[in-house]
Amino acid sequence: MEASDLKIRFGEEGGKHWTDALPIGNGRLGAMICGHLHSETIHLNEDTLWTGTPADYTNSKAPQALSRVRNLVNRQQYPQATAAASALTGSNPSEAYQLLGDIKLDFDYSHLTGGQQSYQRELDLDTATVKVNYSVGDVQFKREHFASYPDQVIVTNISATQNARLSFTLSLQSKMINQTYLNGTNQIIMKGSCPGKRVSPQLQHSPQDTPQGIQFSAILDLKIGGKNGVVTVLDDNKLKVEASDWAVLLLVASSSFSDPFTPPSDSKKDPTSACFSTLSSISNVSYSDLYAHHLKDYQDLFHRVSLKLMRSTQLNISEDSSLELKKLVPTVANLSLVDSVTQVSTSDRVKSFQTDEDPSLVELLFQYGRYLLISSSRPGTQVANLQGIWNKDLEPTWDGAPHLNINLEMNYWPALPCNLSECQEPLFDYLSSLSVNGSKTAYVNYQASGWVAHSKSDIWARTSAGHGDVLWALWPMGGAWLCTHLWEHYAYTMDKDFLEYKAYPIMEGCVSFLLSWLIEGNEGYLETNPSTSPEHNFIAPNGEPACVSQSSTMDVAIIHEVFSKFLSAAEVIGRTKDNIVRKVSEAQPRLRPLYIAQDGSIMEWVKDFKDPEVHHRHLSHLFGLFPGHTITLEQTPALFEAAEKSLYKRGEEGPGWSTTWKTACWARLQNSSNAYKMIKRLINLVDPDHEIPFQGGLYSNLFAAHPPFQIDANFGFAAAVAEMFVQSTLSDLFLLPALPWEKWPNGSLKGLKARGGTTVNICWREGDLQEFGIWSEEQTRTTLTKRIHYKGTMVTTDLITGIFYKFNGQLKCLNSCSLSEMACS
Repeated sequence: MEASDLKIRFGEEGGKHWTDALPIGNGRLGAMICGHLHSETIHLNEDTLWTGTPADYTNSKAPQALSRVRNLVNRQQYPQATAAASALTGSNPSEAYQLLGDIKLDFDYSHLTGGQQSYQRELDLDTATVKVNYSVGDVQFKREHFASYPDQVIVTNISATQNARLSFTLSLQSKMINQTYLNGTNQIIMKGSCPGKRVSPQLQHSPQDTPQGIQFSAILDLKIGGKNGVVTVLDDNKLKVEASDWAVLLLVASSSFSDPFTPPSDSKKDPTSACFSTLSSISNVSYSDLYAHHLKDYQDLFHRVSLKLMRSTQLNISEDSSLELKKLVPTVANLSLVDSVTQVSTSDRVKSFQTDEDPSLVELLFQYGRYLLISSSRPGTQVANLQGIWNKDLEPTWDGAPHLNINLEMNYWPALPCNLSECQEPLFDYLSSLSVNGSKTAYVNYQASGWVAHSKSDIWARTSAGHGDVLWALWPMGGAWLCTHLWEHYAYTMDKDFLEYKAYPIMEGCVSFLLSWLIEGNEGYLETNPSTSPEHNFIAPNGEPACVSQSSTMDVAIIHEVFSKFLSAAEVIGRTKDNIVRKVSEAQPRLRPLYIAQDGSIMEWVKDFKDPEVHHRHLSHLFGLFPGHTITLEQTPALFEAAEKSLYKRGEEGPGWSTTWKTACWARLQNSSNAYKMIKRLINLVDPDHEIPFQGGLYSNLFAAHPPFQIDANFGFAAAVAEMFVQSTLSDLFLLPALPWEKWPNGSLKGLKARGGTTVNICWREGDLQEFGIWSEEQTRTTLTKRIHYKGTMVTTDLITGIFYKFNGQLKCLNSCSLSEMACS
């Protein structure tokens, strides 16, 4: 698909649902463009707007409760242990992600009666721009919206093909506590505050004893053009534009949030001054230059990867009847296979996918995941939360909070394989904050060393068990799972400085907690006790439901993964003689092994308990298969087979994120048919008026559904599709391991990353590998030894960094060239 075809399209005026709007973002600021003709709303978000203040995440009574729970588990009194474990959960709810407000644009009467037939709205992923086009009479109107990361501004450009035909009223509104006023006739200023404590949305004001929450400011700046255009003040807080040729709106916003440890009342940040400073920095920058800055920054990231999937055999063949190598060189955006794409609305394409199985829609959804990650997570921002950065509610579902038992991790699955490693930086900053608060939680709650984080957090880096049911709240493995991302960053980038100075200290603290948390059990193993499998009950031997036992499969798999990566990290940076490394080496063999149940599947708990919900949405017991690496065909064939049976047993049903996790697991099992089946299951249109809980699907703007909207499946989809094409270890590269060749017999990809610091381009034809390119951009000139696998064939080759290598479908190296060269001879 050409870049111009990567568009989400609407052929009718903006719908009635928030999920009919199109998202833009620069990592910190987000907007949802509704696209209404007469009365337009642009929903706004700023990623630091949360309820609450820093809190104490410790519980001095927890150690006594922990001892009681452990004794009950040791006596196999699991229902009683589950009940007693409620004393280990938190007493206060997590904080909630908030909204910023809305830009309101009310156009003149002509927009109320015209424009419907010519209406077009689209999000162009290639330019990260939303465009709305329509005609009223013989006048064509155009609106363009983008969110600039380099200039930290949301920009809207409105124009008409005839002079003096643009008239509208402009206002800035919010559900938040705020005051809005005008600064002359070209700026609307909003000042507001987030609740310092969770309050009911029915309350108009916070209680008197509520601490000061995060303060925020937003400024909407207006510029107009044309000799007849005028701006007047309306109702003291609106601007009325009349007879303008064009208008440019600049929205900047800032908050008083400093870091997770500083109360807003102690913050030295002045949000209003920050907003004026941002506007001052771009006061002399033209619209075209703002757009150029945005485009260069965004496309430097987005253009790293391209994907083409085809059913037809239509090819662009060079004169020598082979694919030109220059089409595989990393500086060229597109490869040589082409296909047609329909121009119908995207929602219609989703509706028809069950019958036409349009491969270009898979390309679009894959690239949409990359677009959303670029738009919601950039260096210096907060982590992408449960909704990325987009939210319309004061009380968002599940608080819009980072959930550490799958959702936050899935948000960042595509960062490395899909060549967006910079977008993962906020996750590492967040991990640093979690490690600070988590050390207090570990010490007080569990009398343990190191640091711990549980299943749900917020902007204040909450690390204690959540306030709620033990089933989900008591799960102290969240920090450990996140730590696997530290090693993965090194594995993909080979950045030794990152490993030594950023990753290793955080991993060391996590490992220290795990060593403290493990206790010797009745059978001589080192056990986690209490232990749950996230959000999943079992039936205890006495027939009662329970969720607390010891050494759940996920606990053991995560600890194995973290221990292994920690030992590997210590070896890379020369720390193998550290005392903690010795302790890990001694502890790892004493972990309980993974077991296979009587039905041949992997046991989820320490015993083969009866499962009351065999189709449960979580795949916790398959962590070792994906995203982990402890279940492999080569090293653990019996477990590998049992994992396949477990996936069949789990079934196909589930919310969006569960569907994409299953897609990735089937890909890791190299089962292309079932991986594709899960893709097909996800691509179903959800009607917001008739949502079916836990059934997944896509909204009209391609946001993924739980339902309701959760962004993790959008990210998980991109990662799962990448896993179908390329799998890797530090020394192995598997090409097209789960390609559904009967669905996508022809195709090409460029720029996917593999472990070991390599980048891969692949071209296939009629279901067979045609040729591929591989290279490493590591600055230091070294030689890498790679085992390359394809359909049971394996070759070992040496790769010199800085050199591009071209191979044919038989894994024979044809030629090589310097990366600086555009083509090889």
